[in-house]
Amino acid sequence: MLGWLRSTPARPAPGQESVWDYPRPPRLERCAAELRVVFDGEVVAETVRGWRVLETSHPPTYYIPPADVRTELLRPGTAGSVCEFKGAARYWTLRVRSRVAIDVAWSYPAPTPAFAPIRDHLSFYAGRVDACFVDGEQVMAQDGDFYGGWVTTRIVGPFKGAPGTGGW
Repeated sequence: MLGWLRSTPARPAPGQESVWDYPRPPRLERCAAELRVVFDGEVVAETVRGWRVLETSHPPTYYIPPADVRTELLRPGTAGSVCEFKGAARYWTLRVRSRVAIDVAWSYPAPTPAFAPIRDHLSFYAGRVDACFVDGEQVMAQDGDFYGGWVTTRIVGPFKGAPGTGGW
């Protein structure tokens, strides 16, 4: 049986969103929620001027303006990837004191026209830092090593990324 046939979307409660109602191709939208990233006891990014990308079966991916990131703590990373919708991504490694998180964040230096507003904005893998927050709620990382969605109680799945979801 195909992987997408095994998934049964959860019903959202009032105030929740189902990731199965998100579009494909993905949609970019402004996000006024407070977004915060913490590593080694330091707030490395914090904004209320973010963006979120919504794509079918994925938890939202949040993008933070570089002016709201402590970019002095970042160095070019080792990874690279290409998104069919957003373009070629650049990865970033984070160092705070003696702790290092390799390829902890990514950005799009030359995104496709539809995603031009997030040029050079940074998105962080929640599972590679100590904590990420949306309006004070600590998020869970999206399953898997590739996708960078942030899971909160405001969304329901199931979510792409776990073993067996590659065909979704």
